[in-house]
Amino acid sequence: MFEILKRTEMAQGSVVLNELSAPQIAAKALPGQFVILRANETGERIPLTMADTNPERGTVTIIYQVVGKSTALFADMKVGERFLDIIGPLGKPTKIENVGTVVCVGGGTGVAVMHPITKALKQAGNHVISIIGSRTKDLLILEDKMKAASHDLHVCTDDGSYGHHGFVTDKLKEMLDSMDVGLVVGIGPVPMMKFVCKMTEQYKVKTLVSLNSIMVDGTGMCGCCRVTVGDQTRFACVDGPEFDGHQVDFNELATRLQAYTQFEKQAMDKYKCECQR
Repeated sequence: MFEILKRTEMAQGSVVLNELSAPQIAAKALPGQFVILRANETGERIPLTMADTNPERGTVTIIYQVVGKSTALFADMKVGERFLDIIGPLGKPTKIENVGTVVCVGGGTGVAVMHPITKALKQAGNHVISIIGSRTKDLLILEDKMKAASHDLHVCTDDGSYGHHGFVTDKLKEMLDSMDVGLVVGIGPVPMMKFVCKMTEQYKVKTLVSLNSIMVDGTGMCGCCRVTVGDQTRFACVDGPEFDGHQVDFNELATRLQAYTQFEKQAMDKYKCECQR
């Protein structure tokens, strides 16, 4: 159980895809939901939104950026090795309905979270336009899968090395100016989601964002993922991870995301030191 069946490095090795054997989770998982993984008995529990599922094969796919000790430990695991624990599916699934035209905006590893949602929105009969972006061409992920999941795909890079030279919000504005859009889904770095929402608010287009990046224990017990949505305190893991982007306090969210930066760096430095012995 929980064997790694496939391992692929992307984005110059900074992002890793694992396809895992987890048939019971694959049978029940819905777009937008996440799993909690632990590599070994002393490992940290990490919540990750599933990038894909295959109920026939009994597999779930996770994609993560290597940013700290736990994701570095995941990345060091090889095909044939097994995760000790995988719990899920957790979190509220994306509300999938036919609203006409949907624009899916994904940035960085947020594209992985966006992928199953995009597929489901297309299967529900929507006309799906996707916009994905990264800092440079080499960091772009899942272009082929997002192209297959969408009716139309636009690619943006900050440095102009591939696709549109500029931000995903440039292309989003073109869409909002030229057609009736029933829904925008934005998933990626907090600044990207913030500016997507500021733009769609002007056009009065409903916008969903995923706040999965702030989750820690994934069960609502640690309280680390509390966010202000409208006038209410919500917990990303049990009340989300998706919320109305126009109601999210992104400035507070950005501050809270930095709370553990120092501890994460210390843990990563210690892990690297232990690996070199």
